[in-house]
Amino acid sequence: MLQLNQSSKSNVLPFKDVTDSKKESYDWFLAIPFLVMQFVPFLAFFTGISAAALVLCGILYVVRMFAITLGYHRYFAHRSYKMNRVVQFLVALIGVTSAQKGPLWWASHHRLHHKYADTDLDIHSPKRGFFWSHIGWIISKRFKQTDYSLIKDFSKFKELVFLNRFQIVFPVLLGILCFLLMGLRGLVVGFGLSTVLLWHGTFAINSIAHKFGRRRYATKDTSKNSFILAVITMGEGWHNNHHNYPYSAKLGESFCEIDFGYYMLLIAKKIGLVKDIRLPLVGAFKARRINLTASTKELTINN
Repeated sequence: MLQLNQSSKSNVLPFKDVTDSKKESYDWFLAIPFLVMQFVPFLAFFTGISAAALVLCGILYVVRMFAITLGYHRYFAHRSYKMNRVVQFLVALIGVTSAQKGPLWWASHHRLHHKYADTDLDIHSPKRGFFWSHIGWIISKRFKQTDYSLIKDFSKFKELVFLNRFQIVFPVLLGILCFLLMGLRGLVVGFGLSTVLLWHGTFAINSIAHKFGRRRYATKDTSKNSFILAVITMGEGWHNNHHNYPYSAKLGESFCEIDFGYYMLLIAKKIGLVKDIRLPLVGAFKARRINLTASTKELTINN
């Protein structure tokens, strides 16, 4: 859980040389809470584990993972569908409790990743090793601020800027609420364990999904598909599919490629919470299959 400061464009520029890790400086002071948090779940050996705390852990993991994949990623970063301002705020609010910084910080940096994926300018390039792509870039001084010029479409909303600036407050409040509900077990297992699992599930897409898995499409990056990561992240594991068609709200291509995030979007559309879900045209997923060169197109499904 790192404090987020006011943006400065010069502080979020991509690397000129991702191979020189000696030049990188980490904000260890602000990273201390983040690193200490990794060990909080082990306190369960002292507090004990209850069924209620495990249920709370599961609920907080699933709900907040949906907020990350559907909110931070598919909505704020890629604008894969539309929702009204109230629902937009609520999704962002749930997402910010995951302690992955604010929605504008998250989405703006993810847009940089797609612009420079796996090149020397990629902000979490796997070329710098597993630690960097998984955690290192997050605690780097270089990327701790938000460049609002990269996300002008959403930085015009004052409530989102508020969440982005005071992002540290909301996971703390959630932790306090868990403690009030279930005591130390609620704090350690319900909040702590779910948050750490949520972090590493999300981070795995930047690191593991660019190292292990299968490639269906000849994208210019090293993105890969993984069934296990797809289950863990509500669909994000179909990462090669995603890099082939970044603006699609649907990441799983076939019936066997489970994408819980997309299923949730269909339910949300049915009850009027979202609209204009963006999908590829029928057959467009085949356009960049290995050894094929056809171009892709997109389709907007209106409400």
